[in-house]
Amino acid sequence: MAAKGNAVALSSGHEMPTVGLGVWRMEPSAIRGLIHSALRIGYRHFDCAADYQNEAEVGDALAEAFQTGLVKREDLFITTKLWNSDHGHVVEACKDSLKKLRLDYLDLYLVHFPVATRHTGVGTTASALGDDGVLDIDTTISLETTWHAMEDLVSMGLVRSIGISNYDIFLTRDCLAYAKIKPAVNQIETHPYFQRDCLVKFCQKHGICVTAHTPLGGSTANTEWFGSVSCLDDPVIKVSLAEKYGKTPAQLVLRWGLQRNTVVIPKTSKEERLQENFAIFDFAISDEDMEKMKSIDRKYRTNQPAKFWGIDLFA
Repeated sequence: MAAKGNAVALSSGHEMPTVGLGVWRMEPSAIRGLIHSALRIGYRHFDCAADYQNEAEVGDALAEAFQTGLVKREDLFITTKLWNSDHGHVVEACKDSLKKLRLDYLDLYLVHFPVATRHTGVGTTASALGDDGVLDIDTTISLETTWHAMEDLVSMGLVRSIGISNYDIFLTRDCLAYAKIKPAVNQIETHPYFQRDCLVKFCQKHGICVTAHTPLGGSTANTEWFGSVSCLDDPVIKVSLAEKYGKTPAQLVLRWGLQRNTVVIPKTSKEERLQENFAIFDFAISDEDMEKMKSIDRKYRTNQPAKFWGIDLFA
C-alpha cells in the first residue's frame, strides 16, 4: 500500500482516491444534486452500502453523470458493502447492489460487519432481531466461508478489490491467514477521539489500506442517533490548531487522517460542506501538531450499532 498523489495503491493493484464521499443517511431525494455537485468539485470516490437503502438513487445519479459526459465510469471508484443477513448469499447480494447502482463492476466490495445474521432476503437490511430483541446471529456461517465467497466475486469479474469493515486486529489477522486474496481495505471508525493506532498500524504493516469511516467523529448526525460528542468541538482542534492553520476544524481533522496514511470518506448533506471537505490538499500539519492531536485520543466510539441490535458486538 503506497500513497501516490491523491490516491493510494491497493494490494489488489488498483488505486483508490484518498478522499471520498460517504452516502450514509443521505436523503434519497437529495442524492442526485449532491453527487453531481461532488463530481464537479472533483470527488471520484463514493462509499455506499446495501444497508444505506439508497443504492438505486446513487445509481440513477451516476448513470445520468455518465450519460451527460460529466464523468466516465473508469474515472470513478465505487464501494458498496455486503450486509450481515447476506453472508450466505454473497454473489446474489453483490449482483443486487450492482443492479441498483446500474454498474457492471464494483471497485471495492466490503464485508460490512464481521457477523452473519439470519437471512431476511437479498436486498432487505433491517436488523434481524430475535423475539428477545437481540440480534439473531447465524452461527453456521463462518467469516472464512464469507471471505471465500467474496474472493469468487473477483474471479467472476464483478468486483476489482475486496475488503473488510469494522474488523479488529484478531479478526483481520485471521482473515489474512485464510485469504487467497488478502483484504485490500479495512474500513473502520477512526478520528481524533478514537485513533486506534494499534489497529491502524497492524493493517498498514500487512499492506491493508485503512479507510476511516466517521472521520469527523460523527458530528451532528451521531449526536442525534447515539448521543455522542464530536471531536470537532475539542479546544485543541477548534481553537488552537484550526485557527493556527486558517482551516475549519473539519478540514484539520480530515488532513490529520490523510497524514496518518488513511483514506477519509466524510459524509455531508450540505453542498457547501462538499467543497470544504475536499479542500485539504493545500496544507500540511506539522509533526509537533500531529503529536498534539494524538494527545486528545479518548478511545471513544461514536457509531454504536448496539442501539439497534440489543447486543454490543465490540464488547
